[in-house]
Order: sequence, then C-alpha cells, then structure tokens
Amino acid sequence: MGRKRGFAEAPVDSKMAAGCCGVKKQKLSSCSSSSTSSNNSNENHCKDVTRANGFSGCPGGRNMVVNSEMCCFCFDVLYCHLYGYQPPRSPRFTNDPYPLFVTWKIGRDKRLRGCIGTFSAMNLHSGLREYTLTSALKDSRFPPMTREELPRLFCSVSLLTNFEDVGDYLDWEVGVHGIRIEFINEKGSKRTATYLPEVAKEQGWDHIQTIDSLLRKGGYKPPITNDFRKTIKLTRYHSEKMTLSYSEYLAHRQHHHYQNGIAHPLPPYNHYS
Repeated sequence: MGRKRGFAEAPVDSKMAAGCCGVKKQKLSSCSSSSTSSNNSNENHCKDVTRANGFSGCPGGRNMVVNSEMCCFCFDVLYCHLYGYQPPRSPRFTNDPYPLFVTWKIGRDKRLRGCIGTFSAMNLHSGLREYTLTSALKDSRFPPMTREELPRLFCSVSLLTNFEDVGDYLDWEVGVHGIRIEFINEKGSKRTATYLPEVAKEQGWDHIQTIDSLLRKGGYKPPITNDFRKTIKLTRYHSEKMTLSYSEYLAHRQHHHYQNGIAHPLPPYNHYS
C-alpha cells in the first residue's frame, strides 16, 4: 500500500510548474518533463472522478470539487485576454488550494493544444487564472493561442488529490492513477516526470510503456532495463476532471445572461460582478 502525503509536506521547491507532456523548460515543464517539485495531497476528496459536464457527485455521496464553472472561468480569462478586455472578476466557486492543471484541446479529434499546471497547491481563483494563460500561451510545444481558434477549443480543469508514495513502480492502475516518477539520469541529475490519470489509457499504454515514455520524456537516453525501472521513486495520485467545449461555454453563459437580465452581447460575459 502507498503512503499518503498531505499538502503541508511539500518542500520549498514545489512551486515549479508542469504540463501534461512535452519537454523541459526552466520554470514551465510538461507533465512528462523534468522538474524538482514534489506532490501534495488532500485525502478528504474523491479518488479518481472524471465526468462529463454537470456531474456533481462522487461515489459514496460526496460532492466533487471541480465543476463546469471552473472551465467557464478559464474560457472567460482566455477570451478577455485575447480580445483585450478587463480580466473577469473573482468567481463564486471555492477558492481552496489544490494542485491543478489546465488542458486545452482543439478540433473534432481533440488534438492537444496546451497543458500546464502545478503540483503545488494554489488557491483556485489565482491558480486557474495563471495556468489558463500559461497553458494557452506558453506551452513550448505550440504557438500562442489565437482568437480564431476559440470556437474549436475544449477546456479541461484537473484538480489533483490523494497523493501516495509507493514502493513498487508497478503499483498503480492505468486509467485510475496519475503517476509522477523521480529518477537519477545518466549524468547523475535528479529528474521527474508525470502523466495525468487519463494519459496512459488514452494512448493505450500498459504500465511498462507508460513508465518508459515518462523516462524518455524526462530526458533519460540510455537503454531502459528492468533493473533501472526498479530504482524509480513513484508517486501515484487521483484527479477530479471537468471538460467543457466552447459551444457549451457559450450556452452556459447565455443561460446566465437571460437569467440575470444582462443586456450586453456574448461573449464576453462576466456574471461574477
């Protein structure tokens, strides 16, 4: 069994940021890239709950923290930035601290367009503001997002919970756990890499393929042996995830637009005022 860890155990260097896959940057790195951050946990929330829009419950009757309003807020932030409007005001959802990721996909085939987050627990209002723009504009794998792409975008917010250190690098479940590995590369440097819970399942990878992919994306170049895999320090975690398309975002905003009697056109629409 894994050893659960709490937010308070994060070291000072846990302010580093990570994306969902890609190569290392000095401060912003992909979630398959290297950093020196450690993961934190909140043991009081649901384990792995990935649901479509509007789902508000967890197994056992506990409510999810993530909700569609968080995705709407991310769209608000991005829209206002791209069109030069004032940033949206503070939202109504909880401002509790969580490790978080913001992921953008585009088109009918939902190609990755940007994914960056942090393993440091951040207050959600400021964290989502920051990583909305970081993932949309500063993911080194892609050019900055443009206005023309907005109608084809999908936004996902992932809140990370239930971090556990495990002794066996195979002690995690594909499609249920996200994993973060720490290893010493051929130059003697410590490197880390992570995938969110859905990545291995979406790629059709098994445990070994996922681990080896993380090692490569984390910069490990020599042949990968089973003995080397056994030296990996692995942390598994869960996430709550919500995804919203741009059209669903507009429909949500339109509903509040009429409900509140606001007369200005959509978008932009800031119902937080």
